[in-house]
Amino acid sequence: MHRMSSPEGFRRRATLFALMIAFLDSIGVGLIIPVVPRLIEEIGHIGLGDAARIGGLLFALYSIVLFLSAPLLGALSDRVGRRPLLLIAVGGLAIDYLLQAWAPTLAWLFLGRLIAGLCGASIVVANACLADVSTAETRARSFGYMSAAFGLGFVLGPAIGGILGDLGTRVPFWAAAGLAGVNFLFALAFLPEPLPVAARRRFQWREANPFGVFRIFLRSPGVLPLAGILALYFLGSSVYVGIWAFWGFAKFDWSGTQVGLSLAMAGLTMALLQGLGTGPAVARWGERRLALAGLAVAALSCLAFGLVTSTALVFVLLCLHAIEGFVHPSIAALMSKDLPADSQGSLQGGIAAIQSLSALIGTLVFTQVFSAFMAPGARIQSPDVAFFLAGGVLALAFLGLALQRKRRPGSS
Repeated sequence: MHRMSSPEGFRRRATLFALMIAFLDSIGVGLIIPVVPRLIEEIGHIGLGDAARIGGLLFALYSIVLFLSAPLLGALSDRVGRRPLLLIAVGGLAIDYLLQAWAPTLAWLFLGRLIAGLCGASIVVANACLADVSTAETRARSFGYMSAAFGLGFVLGPAIGGILGDLGTRVPFWAAAGLAGVNFLFALAFLPEPLPVAARRRFQWREANPFGVFRIFLRSPGVLPLAGILALYFLGSSVYVGIWAFWGFAKFDWSGTQVGLSLAMAGLTMALLQGLGTGPAVARWGERRLALAGLAVAALSCLAFGLVTSTALVFVLLCLHAIEGFVHPSIAALMSKDLPADSQGSLQGGIAAIQSLSALIGTLVFTQVFSAFMAPGARIQSPDVAFFLAGGVLALAFLGLALQRKRRPGSS
């Protein structure tokens, strides 16, 4: 596709379509979240505690594959462009949802998660698109828009998925497959290529393999510690991915619709704050202070969710919890500023690798902790222990960034 005559018009068009693809992807993911626990129970003929353990293994497989594939797609997109790889990733999600909608056994669910991990790296390329068409000063805002697009998708996806789940545990998967197909056609027709040929660089295997990609964090002395802090944040926040639906079922006896509404509330508040607040907040306080505030709220929120005693209070906490949404875009923007323009795809691949590896470890740990403390013979039975553990991890991330701040008083 050809560039528009106006550079500003092209930037807006590329940004709009990258955000739209992320938005539609997140709706598809959100559609299936409220019914996954019940689907595992149904297919495997097991209880909620065992279903949580299987759910953790499913997500672990997804994270492993994403960890292996995301750096490859990020580095490859620096060489061949963003558009073709984004089309492949988005189209593959439709196949993933179809497999899970049809799955007769748990093995088919694992196959679907494998495909989803391969295609989940679309976020890496979408973020690289935004980096291509934004400046160093506007990248935090652009990444905030990307987070907001995902948040808005999670407003609609889980709410609709919870309602559809009342019609059958597989209905949301069929809906997600159809949406993924529409997303592919949308990208095929309208997504421009934001990376000009002159800006592309030679493909380097050392940046594309899952461990060599971490070398991108060594290119600037300020990037590596930020990568470690981001890893702790992703590790702690993976408690929501791992146990939220299971926790709601166990603690409050939620229905699928209530799980969907809770996730919709979280997505709405976070999307509004990220989309409307990231730019002004960064301009006033800077990325580092904003990330510190988000990490503090993240740690306290986990403690509060572990102590909360009613569904009404959960929804109040979800509104306050939205401040956590500043963490990822703020730290990503700090890292992006320290690296040259031709490394943005590799940086996004590295961040995605950190996210997937941290989520892999965190989801396995938190689902196993949940299952252990929900087992019939457990000396202490509680659905909340995983949240207390996650709060401690997030407190460490806050402390790490605060100490780095003291070491680098001249930073923003």
